[in-house]
Amino acid sequence: MLLAECAFGQKSTVQTEAGTVKVETLAKDLTHPWGMAFLPDKRLLVTERTGKLRILDTNNKLSEPLAGTPRVFDKGQGGLLDVALDPNFQQNQLVYLSFAEPGESNTASTALGRGKLVGNEIQDFEVIFRQEPKVEGPNHFGGRIVFTPEGQVLLTLGERFKFEPAQNLSNHLGAIVRINQDGTVPQDNPFVGQANAEDAIWSYGHRNIESAAIDPKTNKLWVAEMGPLGGDEFNQPAAGKNYGWPVVSWGKNYDGTDIPDPPTHPAFADAVIQWTPTISPSGMVFYTGAMFPAWQGSTLIGGLTSSGIVRVQVNGEQAEEVERIPLATRVRDVEQAPDGSVYVLTDQPDGKILRLSPLK
Repeated sequence: MLLAECAFGQKSTVQTEAGTVKVETLAKDLTHPWGMAFLPDKRLLVTERTGKLRILDTNNKLSEPLAGTPRVFDKGQGGLLDVALDPNFQQNQLVYLSFAEPGESNTASTALGRGKLVGNEIQDFEVIFRQEPKVEGPNHFGGRIVFTPEGQVLLTLGERFKFEPAQNLSNHLGAIVRINQDGTVPQDNPFVGQANAEDAIWSYGHRNIESAAIDPKTNKLWVAEMGPLGGDEFNQPAAGKNYGWPVVSWGKNYDGTDIPDPPTHPAFADAVIQWTPTISPSGMVFYTGAMFPAWQGSTLIGGLTSSGIVRVQVNGEQAEEVERIPLATRVRDVEQAPDGSVYVLTDQPDGKILRLSPLK
């Protein structure tokens, strides 16, 4: 069914547990859109992996690319990634961007920077964090930006498809880092002062995290993480915990060889949910709006290979998948709009911004 839908274009409606949902295309011809964030005036910031940042206005017209964005490593999964507003955006107009930053000799790593949104440009952009070391390869940059209720920044980082470094605290590969808004390190981070450990690391042993959000009921972080051949994970990362990659996984290596299951190494934190076959999670939001009462308290996770949204019900430290919303397209990001509708970015060379709302 999904292949047929892809062949004949995007469906205008989809059946869900919340009833029939209308699917509108608000904008198209975006080149692999990756992240989005609503401005207070209800306009939408949207990144394209090629390095462009645009604004979708309230009449659904896309701006020209904004000036002042950083130069990016636009290869493979690299490029301009997530966008987020400073918690005090109304006062300081600061916008945060994560991106694959080019280094020397065809190397790159994930970086985080911020600048002031003034008109149609980002002014005084400065990098406040760089993943170290920069390495070769076009894969696994992570890149989701989440602000804690205390105003600190959590940034998810892939292990750059390098495997073993994810178990080594002396680098940032395969970690979630926690920093202050100016890039300094909170002194209560779990590895501050530990020999041969990067102070910014919050948790480690991750593979590639492109979905992350704070549960508004508990203020705890949840992430959906890409596994190898099977074994995508839904986790509630905790300070100092090791999530086991590449020593353990619920999936297999791409050549079909086995990887020990997490229970064989109880010292590692295990997933709350694991998905085999994979959903390839990217983008995630806890839904709190009034437009879809049946979705309240759920997290909506974008699925690349699952071609839609995976709805997971979260209750404290427990979670279970409750529904799949088929959209017949690779979903890169999911966001709740100010009116309670749901916006979706499709990961295509001619990517779209979709809006989901109840069919009246």
